[in-house]
Amino acid sequence: QVQLVESGGGLVQAGGSLRLSCAASGDTFSRYKMAWFRQAPGKEREFAAAIGRDGSSTQYADSVKGRFTISRDNAKKIMDLQMNSLKPEDTAVYYCAADSRYYLSSSNPNGYAYWGQGTQVTVSS
Repeated sequence: QVQLVESGGGLVQAGGSLRLSCAASGDTFSRYKMAWFRQAPGKEREFAAAIGRDGSSTQYADSVKGRFTISRDNAKKIMDLQMNSLKPEDTAVYYCAADSRYYLSSSNPNGYAYWGQGTQVTVSS
């Protein structure tokens, strides 16, 4: 099992940047594919970005491609999401997720067994 804790959320103006971090504890971090999902009020949880176990493969939702960058440091057990050129529609609670079943879809929340508690990101216009 792995425990996940997000940090770095906050309030930012449109066009600004934020960096989210997800710290893992417990099992060997490099066993897990990782991802960021987000959920806005009244909406379903949606995929934002994912990264493979060794960090060599990444995947992004079209809505964040070119603006967000996902990365991980397996030695430090940390995954980050650098968010640039933020828009009001990026406002949501952001969750990090992990799963050791690499063969499951990286963009489907059902492909992740472990979740953090979430961190709020608010982008003002």
